[in-house]
Amino acid sequence: MSVNAEIEAYIAEQPAPKAADMASLHARILALAPGCRLWFLDGRNDEGKIVSNPNIGYGEQIIPAAGGKRREFYRIGISANTTGISIYVIGIEDKAYLAEAFGGRLGKASITGYCIKFKALKDLDPAVLDELLRFGLER
Repeated sequence: MSVNAEIEAYIAEQPAPKAADMASLHARILALAPGCRLWFLDGRNDEGKIVSNPNIGYGEQIIPAAGGKRREFYRIGISANTTGISIYVIGIEDKAYLAEAFGGRLGKASITGYCIKFKALKDLDPAVLDELLRFGLER
């Protein structure tokens, strides 16, 4: 299955309101970064054990990995969680930055280190969301 097909299937399997929000967020990110590399991680490790929620990734960067190695990974990720949706901004060294820069302006969301969790897309300020996504994709 292609990455696009995996992404479409993952979004489609979400409950109705969450699926619509994830589809909208996916389209929003693609509009901000047309042609970016897409990723789909099913949440399983090399042994097939589930270690995380499945997630969709956008863009690419080289990040540190175990044993002093480096590997390719995405810049922004989105994932369904039990109460809503998470956005991940990968590779931020200052774990307080997202909360300080966007926390007071984004809307109803909890922000920790590199993760923004929210119940519904309507709870976020669209302009600030775009600013946050651009920051994650372009830094």
